[in-house]
Amino acid sequence: MFTGIITDIGEILDLRQEGDLRARIGTSYDPAGIEIGASIACDGVCLTVIATGTVPRPWFEVQISAETVGKTNLGPNVWRPGRRINLERALKVGDELGGHIVSGHVDGVAEITAMRDEGDSTRLTFRVPAALAGFIAPKGSVALNGTSLTVNEVEGDSFGVNLIPHTKVATTWGDAQVGDAVNLEIDTLARYVARMTEWSASLKSRAEA
Repeated sequence: MFTGIITDIGEILDLRQEGDLRARIGTSYDPAGIEIGASIACDGVCLTVIATGTVPRPWFEVQISAETVGKTNLGPNVWRPGRRINLERALKVGDELGGHIVSGHVDGVAEITAMRDEGDSTRLTFRVPAALAGFIAPKGSVALNGTSLTVNEVEGDSFGVNLIPHTKVATTWGDAQVGDAVNLEIDTLARYVARMTEWSASLKSRAEA
């Protein structure tokens, strides 16, 4: 479980196809404090650490299944050596919940369709898969590349967010460009509300049949 508050910007050092895709990620986290099997959110995707090291700089390695590659932006067309990525360690009991509850299970990929400066902040517009559009609401929360952000407005299959200067510096959002593919995780609460509504409608339909 995560909060969507990014705690490090990592760098992809190496990618290798070994059955599954294997990635080595440079980090400022101390590898001595990362247990094998630990979960780290990498651009919003919960991945399991399978190796760590310190030479030539601190790093950890993860394996990425074909299923994950197919549903996220973690494929080699986007993830390449030198790319910076958002990192977050798993939430511990007692940690401050500064963002919102994030599972690290990406629902789909959104596309940045527009960017414009508004004062010191930047307004970004995203287009999402039609099947996910109904889960996004104004003033609700979304996780985009692992970052907890508040939705400003929604129009059809598009929505907008504002990035303050701190967010652009503390995450990889300062690198964002129109056309970028972005990992999207909808709010867990929205997911369950939609499921409860669907189930309630199903029960009502059965009762009336």
